Amino acid sequence: MKKVIVKGPALSQTGYGEQTRFALRSLRSRPDLFEVFLLNLEWGKSNHIIEDDEEHQWLVETIRKTAHYINGGQPQFDISLQVTIPNEFEKMAPVNIGYTAGIETTKVAPVWLQKCNELMDRIIVISNHSRDVFINTVVEAQDQNGNKFPYKMEKPVEVVNYPVRPQSPAKLELDLPYDFNYVLVSQWGPRKNIENAIRWFVEENIDQEVGLVVKTNSFKNCNIDRVFTHKRLQALLAPYKDRKCNVTLLHGYMSEAEMQGLYRHEKIKAFINIAHGEGFGLPLFDAAIAKLPIITIGWSGQCDFLYVPVTDKKGKTKRKSKFLKVDYDVLPVQKEAHWEGVIQPDSQWAFPKEGSYKMALRKMRNEHHVYLGMAKSLEKWIVDEFEESKMYSKFT
Repeated sequence: MKKVIVKGPALSQTGYGEQTRFALRSLRSRPDLFEVFLLNLEWGKSNHIIEDDEEHQWLVETIRKTAHYINGGQPQFDISLQVTIPNEFEKMAPVNIGYTAGIETTKVAPVWLQKCNELMDRIIVISNHSRDVFINTVVEAQDQNGNKFPYKMEKPVEVVNYPVRPQSPAKLELDLPYDFNYVLVSQWGPRKNIENAIRWFVEENIDQEVGLVVKTNSFKNCNIDRVFTHKRLQALLAPYKDRKCNVTLLHGYMSEAEMQGLYRHEKIKAFINIAHGEGFGLPLFDAAIAKLPIITIGWSGQCDFLYVPVTDKKGKTKRKSKFLKVDYDVLPVQKEAHWEGVIQPDSQWAFPKEGSYKMALRKMRNEHHVYLGMAKSLEKWIVDEFEESKMYSKFT
């Protein structure tokens, strides 16, 4: 049995938090192979998960067990599994595996390549987009003699997607004035393109009896954040004083069951996402599992589950989209999104086109039955392809 030390934000309400918990669930599925230890990371200003269920109790107990083990002497671990951005990778054991969401742009930072090559034995990412960017990024390096040479990823990079987790939806009471509503789920930040998603929605539906439910926060799920986020939304909507369409802010922590209840609510008819890029796109994935028609771009991590393999009469297999596409351009990342050591100034990501997005909103409203059929077909494929035990087995 191998002693595995997992380092990651296991208790946080973030994408990396869910990634850490997926890794731990996978390792727990094979107690014959792994003894699991856990070093919990704080992740920015994010909140902690609050469910007091068996998994949460196990996480807390494992963190305590690890502290006692480390404080008891010189700990020996066989493998480290580090769930974080590559800037924070370190040698912790004879075998070191980096498990990262990767990047939503077209390049990884040079320091990521260096950390992976010098410290890690293998990299696991959550989408084919992330893997391809790691593999295809080439930077110019210089040796001690001043000779320049191309520097790229030297360690193996493998993909393990997230699994479908069976979840009974909780019933939600939503006070929505209209029967046809779109839903948008994301944190309010530069990458998510949330201002344009809301602004263009209002402009397209200014005289329509439809609604948009915006499940978002700016930093945390606390009352102060709610007031701040509400003011941001009010400022964004202020120019549209005579609009007929409705915009509802949904703020605060919601359990997985409550999120499924949101996606399956009788008045929620479609999911929208025009972010510049996704490492995987968990909200999109969860919406697809709920058979909710999706409007988004055909770029970045979500492509792993929004395209279904279809075999034609000649036996050739092609991937067919099962969502309503928004056109986009791949252009340089805007200056305000640059992040030293993470999002490179010379990298690019997608910029959804305003006209295409507005037309997609109209198509969804007018031909909802067509895209509902698409969503049902997509859900059927995802439930089989991304089945929980398959993903756990692939990861372990």
